[in-house]
Amino acid sequence: MSLSTRVRLSALMFLEFLVWGSWYVPMGTYVAKGLNAPDQIGTAYSTNAIAAIVSPFFVGMFADKFFPAQRVLGVLHLLGAAVFFWLTTVHDFDTFYWVILLYNMLYMPTMALANSVAFRQLGNPEKDFGSIRVLGTIGWIVSGYLLDLFGVAGTANLFWIGVVGSVALGLYSFTLPNTPPSGKGQGTSFAQVVGLDAFSMFRDRSFAIFFLASLLICIPLSFYYNLTNLFLTDSGVSNPSSLQTWGQVSEILFMLLLPVFLLRLGVKNILIIAILAWTSRYLLFAYGSQSLVMLLLGILLHGICYDFFFVTGQIYTDQKAGERYKSSAQGMITLATYGVGMFIGSMVQNYVYKTYPNDWKTVWLIPAGIALVVLVIFVLLFRDKKPVPVKDELVTGPL
Repeated sequence: MSLSTRVRLSALMFLEFLVWGSWYVPMGTYVAKGLNAPDQIGTAYSTNAIAAIVSPFFVGMFADKFFPAQRVLGVLHLLGAAVFFWLTTVHDFDTFYWVILLYNMLYMPTMALANSVAFRQLGNPEKDFGSIRVLGTIGWIVSGYLLDLFGVAGTANLFWIGVVGSVALGLYSFTLPNTPPSGKGQGTSFAQVVGLDAFSMFRDRSFAIFFLASLLICIPLSFYYNLTNLFLTDSGVSNPSSLQTWGQVSEILFMLLLPVFLLRLGVKNILIIAILAWTSRYLLFAYGSQSLVMLLLGILLHGICYDFFFVTGQIYTDQKAGERYKSSAQGMITLATYGVGMFIGSMVQNYVYKTYPNDWKTVWLIPAGIALVVLVIFVLLFRDKKPVPVKDELVTGPL
């Protein structure tokens, strides 16, 4: 891969995730304080999960067959910029819900399209993609510092970062290498898009338990994404958005360490450590609202929580699926977690915060308890101890 291609694709990933982080991290704070609708935080975040369910159909059954990926990417981000501008003028939650849903419908397909552009330009994706994708995590980190630099997390002005970023990315996308539709002339069934082809994998009890655990762990995951920024703000933390980006710094570190841990400990032990980290994080939040050290430790656990569970899960799924169901199995897991799981999680989070408004100790103890239940189920029922082959290259996934 040439240096020019590496730089161009790295810039794509940087902007893609800078745009996402610029609104996703502070949205809970904005809904609670800017729109005065704290009991609707989960409802707002559920729009992202709804779009995650819909976007595979758009990419798999439409965009991948008729248009070059970089052009679709550019159009979607420019439309997204227009929707962000609209959001700067919205002052009531009912309108906000439909507009942010529209934006998510435009944004979520771009993640798969950006990956498609990158993979089609790489001679050795397994070796090169990780070092390019990590720029996305850096973009997410930068978005947090921009939010605090301009002091806009609790106001509609936060969407101006998205306006500027989306315009820049939309225009930049048209300059990317041509990526013609890979599925042109090919049929794609509903079953392939949602991963129904891989349902036979549930005959393996351990995989079925892993799948269930993946779905359930998205409930505490939703609490973290939806409420942490608001929690840090209410706890009197200065620059909460930039403090929260230390979770992404941790993600990079533990991503680098993951292959070593997998080889030494195996999949089951790594997944157990990950679920324990979820419980520990929320206990730190529940009892450490007045301790910056405990809050920072809870944030730094993000690398273990995310990488050790979700990235390990992707590797485990890939190994269990084999060549026949490889793509379908990953699609099934993604749809179940980032779509159905996160939607259920957002609804549970919404109910809990509505029931215990500003009672942060109780709010955090509930996802800690849910993670503990997942841990017990997993330890008792997951039996697969076969080693999973791990390559030395950096593996990266969604934030």
